Amino acid sequence: MTIIDTRTPDPKRFIPGATGDWEVIIGLEVHAQVLSNSKLFSGASTEFGKAPNDNVSLVDAAMPGMLPVINEECVRQAVRTGLGLKAKINHRSIFDRKNYFYPDLPQGYQISQYKDPIVGEGEIIISVGPDKKGNFEDIEIGIERLHLEQDAGKSMHDQHPTMSYVDLNRSGVALMEIVSKPDLRSSEEAKAYVTKLRTILRYLGTCDGNMDEGSMRADVNVSVRREGEDFGTRCEIKNVNSIRFVGQAIESEARRQIAILEDGGQIDQETRLFDPVKGETRSMRSKEDAHDYRYFPDPDLLPLEFDDAFVKSLAADLPELPDDKKARLMADMGLSAYDASILVSEKSIADYFEDVADGRDGKAAANWVINDLLGALNKAGKQIDETPVSPAQLGAVIDLIKEGTISGKIAKDLFEIVWNEGGDPNAIVEDRGMKQVTDTGAIEAAVDEVIAANADKAAQVKDKPSMAGWFVGQVMKATQGKANPQAVNALVRKKLGVE
Repeated sequence: MTIIDTRTPDPKRFIPGATGDWEVIIGLEVHAQVLSNSKLFSGASTEFGKAPNDNVSLVDAAMPGMLPVINEECVRQAVRTGLGLKAKINHRSIFDRKNYFYPDLPQGYQISQYKDPIVGEGEIIISVGPDKKGNFEDIEIGIERLHLEQDAGKSMHDQHPTMSYVDLNRSGVALMEIVSKPDLRSSEEAKAYVTKLRTILRYLGTCDGNMDEGSMRADVNVSVRREGEDFGTRCEIKNVNSIRFVGQAIESEARRQIAILEDGGQIDQETRLFDPVKGETRSMRSKEDAHDYRYFPDPDLLPLEFDDAFVKSLAADLPELPDDKKARLMADMGLSAYDASILVSEKSIADYFEDVADGRDGKAAANWVINDLLGALNKAGKQIDETPVSPAQLGAVIDLIKEGTISGKIAKDLFEIVWNEGGDPNAIVEDRGMKQVTDTGAIEAAVDEVIAANADKAAQVKDKPSMAGWFVGQVMKATQGKANPQAVNALVRKKLGVE
């Protein structure tokens, strides 16, 4: 296969070496576990966390005479994913046997797809930044293919001092291998790509993206070259299971390769592992080529075929995807690209925000969700689905501000109460006397009292008008933040003669 370089060299992404700058070339093979109740070719459960070897059928264990039967839902999920990646859907694909011998691979081969995958070329748009001016750069990353394959089991080496155990619960679980083109040029781009891909999969409901549970993991291909040269020899880093580790593995491997080349050595094509404790990659085995796996069509499975009506029916039910949702929020609610990006970064966050913003000012809702809610969740180490403040409660806080019942400062206090204690914001304001003071007479009396107590400062205001702000602060303090800030500001400036 001819590999075409589609990216223009970007010096700001080059890595400096002892003898000059180097460009890193990155391609990712992401293995995403298909969300389905049963495995790709058997009826065994895919439930996570079961006892070892609980989710194993005779097919998964490769008992003699057992034949694979395709799971239609896994096919649907793969097509949905292809549509979400704006990729070509192949109406005819073939399952092949990929032959290799591991203890956790009972058949001695993996049923996968090679020359004829279910999904062809597509694309993902990633955003990288911000730069020093606060701008983000959108970059198109090509998708080479998506194919279906079955997962292997898991070898466990820490259960016995002299023996290894094998858990076949994962054996036969459906995977989508999503292969990018070698379009990535930095660890930041690679992390943005995996993040965006995971977001798309979660929106589609085709993979949960839980990397800590192994349901999404990446093989990272890294090579380096001088500007203008052909692609260098690549090394593959297997089974990287977090976005942070993807970035660290790329940085470490790129610098390892640069050091070897600058010392006059050459890079051996091989498979490596990333050690997050040491922050380095280490050799695992020499890299196999496709012919080493002796691919051939699986004789137990007919070619997978479906018509255009099948694809159109799935396309009709696709949800609004992150890029489309971001564009809508910017167009309909006037949100900035930055705010919209945060809100669509996870489907659960986007759903929460849209519940809050329903019938309300979008910018106000965005500020409260991003700054207050997500800030509090981050501080508490919680996810959005663990929030103690419901969309209805946060919406009620925003409504109380708009109605003039409470000030922005009181709203912050109210949010803290709802976060810690729960309850109806309207009832809390009523029961605890948190309503904003809007009585002009009461506010004027407080202003007069503060000015009278600080006559020396009042005399200086005409020469230094900015001091009016100090008086506003003192009045707000005297009224325990309950006075209407706009009324206080207007009265202070009027009393002090500040235009």
